[in-house]
Amino acid sequence: MADEPNSQPFASPLQLFNSIVAQGEHVRSLKDSKAPKDEIDSAVKLLLSLKMSYKAVVGEDYSPACPPGNPAPGSKSGPEATEDCEDFVDPWTVRTSSAKGIDYDKLIVQFGSSKIDKELINRIERATNQRPHRFLRRGIFFSHRDMNQVLDAYENKKPFYLYTGRGPSSEAMHVGHLIPFIFTKWLQDVFSVPLVVQMSDDEKYLWKDLTLEQAYGYTLENAKDIIACGFDINKTFIFSDLEYMGISPGFYKNVVKIQKHVTFNQVKGIFGFTDSDCIGKISFPAVQAAPSFSNSFPQIFRDRADIQCLIPCAIDQDPYFRMTRDVAPRIGYPKPALLHSTFFPALQGAQTKMSASDPNSSIFLTDTAKQIKTKVNKHAFSGGRDTVEEHRQFGGNCDVDVSFMYLAFFLEDDDRLEQIRKDYTSGAMLTGELKKTLIDVLQPLIAEHQARRKEVTDEMVKEFMTPRQLSFHFQ
Repeated sequence: MADEPNSQPFASPLQLFNSIVAQGEHVRSLKDSKAPKDEIDSAVKLLLSLKMSYKAVVGEDYSPACPPGNPAPGSKSGPEATEDCEDFVDPWTVRTSSAKGIDYDKLIVQFGSSKIDKELINRIERATNQRPHRFLRRGIFFSHRDMNQVLDAYENKKPFYLYTGRGPSSEAMHVGHLIPFIFTKWLQDVFSVPLVVQMSDDEKYLWKDLTLEQAYGYTLENAKDIIACGFDINKTFIFSDLEYMGISPGFYKNVVKIQKHVTFNQVKGIFGFTDSDCIGKISFPAVQAAPSFSNSFPQIFRDRADIQCLIPCAIDQDPYFRMTRDVAPRIGYPKPALLHSTFFPALQGAQTKMSASDPNSSIFLTDTAKQIKTKVNKHAFSGGRDTVEEHRQFGGNCDVDVSFMYLAFFLEDDDRLEQIRKDYTSGAMLTGELKKTLIDVLQPLIAEHQARRKEVTDEMVKEFMTPRQLSFHFQ
């Protein structure tokens, strides 16, 4: 049972916010366990009191997706806020005024997740008997929900499965889109578990100026890039929402169950929807939530509804799955676990995510070696000094240098990365030399991906996207 917050004055609005979150979880736990009515009523009364105190302190109603300092979209203090000290993160907008990027430690507190610490990384290594992926070693995947629970199950020979996804808004993907798939492939390999990949073409039709045919066409093209990452066809099911919803009663039934347990006020609070948004947007979060439950895929898991899901994703997708985790026990399903990644920075700096709509903000998977070289040399934000003399004397700043950030994602050798950091920070390595190092890493990486993609046929895509039994042994 969760400890109830005490009645002493709160040190900050954020402390009060976190107490509301904890008390809300306590109330749900009491209801799920069918606790005595007077005990539930007492907990609810305290929760309402905390929310009244929050409104008195902050000046606005409590919203689970809007911690103090992380306001809702559309509000005056939202992503258009002028205060330089605030970060803003939701599924559509990521903004920070810091050249270092988002303050992820603060985001962990705001979102109520847990830090991936050395102890957890060591446990993953022991469980898999494999060296941790560089994304874990370097804090690129930095936050989690219930990963220890997944490891408990795995160590006791109980099953779990992976779920990740892609919103296909354009024909070409950029290198930032590869991050969750690179890590998910590693998880699939080391844990030997099945994977479902949701292509949310319905979402992109609702949010973008696309026809249904265009959205589905982008699904097929993006699926080729995903397959080119090397996923095991015997353990991977890729599906289009537009296609799968109509042929899977189990999936649609879960969508409807989720919709019944989430109110309009809740989705407005979580996602910032307004009265002018189409009803498709308002109902879509239930579609993204449904793959979190194993009986959405009866061809893989038969009628099992008790198999836990692990979701590797960027931290901006967490609001969807906070909602999912809230609903899960109320409809009799296990809560999905999550592994959160940091954002892949735009070439122009870590203040924003890369954008498929701005060709110069990204290295695309279709770029030639010459385009990669030009983009890095011309657009990659530098942490170097204004002159060679100053740089030799004072050194560069790896914390803001985009070329170094990219190397942290893609250079496998830890010792070499550390030597580059030392050389650039001391001034021994110049910005041009650092950029050349990145170019030398990216050019073969993209070329190899392009070669693998050429081998992906339409028939392979069809096979990956056919509902079928996967190679998966579970109790």
